[in-house]
Amino acid sequence: MGPGDPTPVNRAAVTRTAVTRLLAAAGCVAADEEAAELVAAAPDHDALDALVARRVSGEPLAWLVGSTRFCDLDIAVDPGVYVPRWQSEALARRAADLLPPRGTAVDVATGSGALAAVIAHRRPGARVLATEVDPVAVACARRNGVDVHEGRLDDPLPGTLAGTVDVLCAVLPYVPTGALHLLPRDVVAFEPLHALDGGGDGLALVGELVTRSARWVRPGGWLLLEVGSDQIGPLTGLLQAAGYGSVEVVVDGDDDPRGVAARRDRTGGAVYASSR
Repeated sequence: MGPGDPTPVNRAAVTRTAVTRLLAAAGCVAADEEAAELVAAAPDHDALDALVARRVSGEPLAWLVGSTRFCDLDIAVDPGVYVPRWQSEALARRAADLLPPRGTAVDVATGSGALAAVIAHRRPGARVLATEVDPVAVACARRNGVDVHEGRLDDPLPGTLAGTVDVLCAVLPYVPTGALHLLPRDVVAFEPLHALDGGGDGLALVGELVTRSARWVRPGGWLLLEVGSDQIGPLTGLLQAAGYGSVEVVVDGDDDPRGVAARRDRTGGAVYASSR
């Protein structure tokens, strides 16, 4: 290229800049990062235009690019499957930390399989199973390498697991029905309602699993559940009634209470601690 020739244009950078502006105008907080993912996922300009239009309408980014990052793992997320949130990473890490190297863990209502995948990655010698009622999510979890059994809550678990589970965890819906309208508009519009609606007080399924878990979790084993910060008190009472004697409050990366880790022990009351 000689003197006077036009300066070469980095078309990829120009495209990313244009997409970033569109996403920012639509209210996407991490517009530049999302633009980079959409540009990388699109095979041509027409496909990129379609992806951007879908994202601007509120469709989850993970559905558009096919995956999301969770605890340093790439988790496949198919359209229609609940997108795992970074706030749940603390629960996944704590579950893996509590699991003996050759122990047994169960992730109930696994969705994409994110928690189970993280636990299996961090404890490669352990046995990690999951359950999920939605067949679309079951297929997605299996693509993520998860040993998932199809059915509601603990229903599909093999009876031979009774009293042997070291760690049982779940991110169940815990948003009270009356508070669903407070969620971001795009979340309500696109993500599956059954993964969000926790009933009147938000603890309908959570409370049911607490009761059911006593069949599976061995004495000294752990039950980990994600809930809202204002639900930790009521949940502690349910845990005590089910034979869990100590409760850790699990906090996320912003130091916000995000759930509990409760040890099955019928002696003593609930003892609070904090864990990241």
